[in-house]
Formats: sequence, structure tokens, C-alpha cells
Amino acid sequence: MRKIGLFFLSMWLFFALTIIITGHIPLYYKSDWAFIGWEELLCKNIIPLLCLAGILIGIYSYFDFRFSLKDATNMPFTIKKIEGINYEHLTFLTTYIVPLVCFNFDNTRYQIVLLFLLIVICAIYVKTDLFYANPTLALLGFKIYKIDGNFEDGAREGIILISKENLSKDIRCDYIKLDERIYYAKIKQNDQNTTN
Repeated sequence: MRKIGLFFLSMWLFFALTIIITGHIPLYYKSDWAFIGWEELLCKNIIPLLCLAGILIGIYSYFDFRFSLKDATNMPFTIKKIEGINYEHLTFLTTYIVPLVCFNFDNTRYQIVLLFLLIVICAIYVKTDLFYANPTLALLGFKIYKIDGNFEDGAREGIILISKENLSKDIRCDYIKLDERIYYAKIKQNDQNTTN
């Protein structure tokens, strides 16, 4: 479920742009104005309301993700080799989000195709572990690293770390395992004081 939540978080920009493009709020400034009614207003704004729901799911997912390290029970690991791979955020943005904004939102067939595409992209995103390449996390200050490290059960290579902090070699980190090779990590509290 956390991966699906991170998918909604990654689509924040798409949801926000879609609300701007498709929102229908009638503005009339003359004295003879009349409210069109809640039913008509809601019917004209189904897509923006669905996007707003997606944003709210993303907000929940962000706070769940951000504070999940408080429950970390894994033994800390030490980084032995590290490489920043923040360019992955841009790949997701240009591949998925920008083309989707160009859809014709007024045509019902295009709306159905868009919904189908979002479901397929979500499935690909979760199955292929692309959830770490999340442009919203980049906007919120998270970084992506590829590391080799010494863990409690031995050395591991090619681990992807998502972290809000600047990590470097020989730092010890607490972590939550998001997938077999993708972890959310932060500098171990004791080590944080020595690195600052």
C-alpha cells in the first residue's frame, strides 16, 4: 500500500495542473448573479475533484513516508560506496507527467483512456520499483542515492536509498525497507551530531 501511496504522491504535479486546466468555476460579477447550484457545480468538476482526492491521498502518503523512520527496528548499516542518482526524478517527470497533461479532458473517450493509463502506470510503477523516482519527493527536498553498505547480515551492493539528508561514505544510517533493494534512510542520531 505504501508504494501505491507514493505513486499518488509522485502524481501531485499532474493532479495540480489538471485541476487548473479542467476546473469550472463560473465567475460573474454583475448584480443579477445567481448560484448555479451544487449539483451542477459538482457535475462540471468531477475530474478536478478526483484530482483533489489524489492530492489528499498523496499528502497522507507523504506524512506516512516522512515519519515512518520513527518505527525503524532494523540495525543501522554503514555506507561504503555512494553515488547520487537524482536525475531519476527528471526521467519520471518527462516520461509520465508532461505527456498526460496534454490530454483532451473534455472528451469522454479521452477521459476513459486517461483513467486506464493512470492505472497501467501505477501498476508499472509498483511492479518495477520505480516509486523511488518520485519528482514530488525531489521538490520536497529528498535525494536518491545508490550505495554499497555493510549491514547486520553482511555486505549488500546496489541498494537505492531515499533520504532527506545529505549522505556520504562511512556514515551509519537507520532505515526502513520499502522493497528488496530500496530503503528510506536517515543518518543515525548519534552519528548526526558528529557530521554537523
